[in-house]
Amino acid sequence: MADGIDSRPRLTGCGTALVTPFAGNGDLDEAALRAFVNWQIGEGVHFLVPCGSTGEAATMSLEEHRRVVEITVEEANGRVPIVAGAGSNDTQKAIALSKEMKTAGATHLLHTSPMYNKPPQRGIIAHYLAIADAIDLPIVVYNVPARTGSNVEAATTLELAKHDNIVAVKEASGNLAQITEIIRNRPTGFSVLSGDDPLTVAVMAEGGDGVISVTSNVVPRLVAQLTECMALGDLVQARDLSHRLAPWTIGAFVESNPIPSKAALALMGKMQNVLRLPLVPLADSHAAMLRSSLEAVGALAAR
Repeated sequence: MADGIDSRPRLTGCGTALVTPFAGNGDLDEAALRAFVNWQIGEGVHFLVPCGSTGEAATMSLEEHRRVVEITVEEANGRVPIVAGAGSNDTQKAIALSKEMKTAGATHLLHTSPMYNKPPQRGIIAHYLAIADAIDLPIVVYNVPARTGSNVEAATTLELAKHDNIVAVKEASGNLAQITEIIRNRPTGFSVLSGDDPLTVAVMAEGGDGVISVTSNVVPRLVAQLTECMALGDLVQARDLSHRLAPWTIGAFVESNPIPSKAALALMGKMQNVLRLPLVPLADSHAAMLRSSLEAVGALAAR
């Protein structure tokens, strides 16, 4: 930051962690993806996050990964930022994928902390700094211990926030005290985004900037409105929206994400209920609960 002036782009509001539509043969369903991106933007989401864990990026080829981002960028056509997933537990692969995502047109990059390797905090710092030094797109740190097996501590995030290219954190630790510590001590212009839909109101009440949401795949307008109310300090309306969303906020995680979201979007006619192994379709035992949660939030008409 030159002369104390922070010119880093700021991510705020609701960003949808996009599911990836697949056709019946398992290939990318480009037509469904194009329609889905336009619907999301039309419903008022503030940015889009393709090729994260919700998007099943772990089972995509590099060519598919790039194509999903290219299509998302094309259909967004500059209307919203595109935060492309580019994470890897191999730092050099993460750098290479970041360069591919820049060429595909992404405006930002989402980088999960390295999974499986379980580096110490100084290793996590070295990983992110190597990426940030190698690519000139703004980076969102993604802390999701339940998937990676290690936590990015508050002090680590705050150290990373000093780098001009590291502009935000998606915090999915579920540790509100840790998230609040980051909010209190972050540099100006560094965004703190909830990575857990149930904690969006709490994180924003503490001064956070929004959410990278799973539930907004199904109810984008309601989640976007929730973040807008919180940004305006309208806690009463935000609480009402949160309570209205609660059945689907629970239903969206009745099995591993994105299994419930894919089932819900199939019921809504947005895409086919096709996942890639090792993910499998929603268990029949959850079908009634899923439908009732969608009816409760107005995503499906009551039968």
